[in-house]
Amino acid sequence: MDRKKKGVALSIALILLTKKRQSRKKRLIKDWMRKKAELNHFNLINELRVTEENDFKNYMRMRDSSFQKLLSLVSPYLKKKDTHMRKSLTPEEKLAVTLRFLATGRSFEDLKYSTLLSPRAISGAVLDTCNTLIYVLQDYLKTPSTQQEWREVADDFGRIHRFPTCLGSLDGKHVGIIMPKNAGSRYFNYKGFHSIILLALVNARKEFMMVDVGINGRISDGGVLFYSKFWQSYEQGLLNLPNPINLSNMTHLFPYVFVADEAFALGPNLMKPYSQKNCSSNELIFNQK
Repeated sequence: MDRKKKGVALSIALILLTKKRQSRKKRLIKDWMRKKAELNHFNLINELRVTEENDFKNYMRMRDSSFQKLLSLVSPYLKKKDTHMRKSLTPEEKLAVTLRFLATGRSFEDLKYSTLLSPRAISGAVLDTCNTLIYVLQDYLKTPSTQQEWREVADDFGRIHRFPTCLGSLDGKHVGIIMPKNAGSRYFNYKGFHSIILLALVNARKEFMMVDVGINGRISDGGVLFYSKFWQSYEQGLLNLPNPINLSNMTHLFPYVFVADEAFALGPNLMKPYSQKNCSSNELIFNQK
């Protein structure tokens, strides 16, 4: 009996010790989570907003004034009612985590550590917010559709950059992606990684007027332009570009043009730099302008 009692007592002691260790471990995790919550993604944003304006811009890729403007636009569509089971994310939290995802390309699994949100919650917030951004910003990203609107763009280039016949600056950007399954080299670009390409047209104030994204990274910038809906509209004469004009002290007409780098093909309304090989001084000045 004594041996049995000792065995039972030892078993109970081991169980209690195990529970104590589990309880301590659980408590330590909760303490860690509590401390993490004090300095999580959202609290950091609020701190940067108050004390470090430049760091806020670096972290969110925009100034607080722009963030607040966006927030005012999306808030009416992102507000959700709390339930008995959980508290809904605020519009500010949804916008912040979405901008962070878009700026960094980090996975939802990675973002959960800084936001303290589950990957599922982040996924829902990003999808909801992106759809809302597309809806509320559709009037902000508008390609000129009349000759007068194009002339206003050119007038800005004339005042700001002394280029009175410029209708916009074109360029492409490779956006790195994880290679899709069975894609082979379809998305593999000349820079050595897999990507899709963003083609953009900006005005004299560096504001976007057109964006085309999704072409596989293997295609050159010039090829991306050729396949874009924007250029198809141009070739069909649907952009309503203004007619060539006379410039002061000039006897012949000058066409309105888009400017791009050497990756694009020269055309009647597309200008690019002179080749760097055997470049004259005047041509070099032109390139620098």
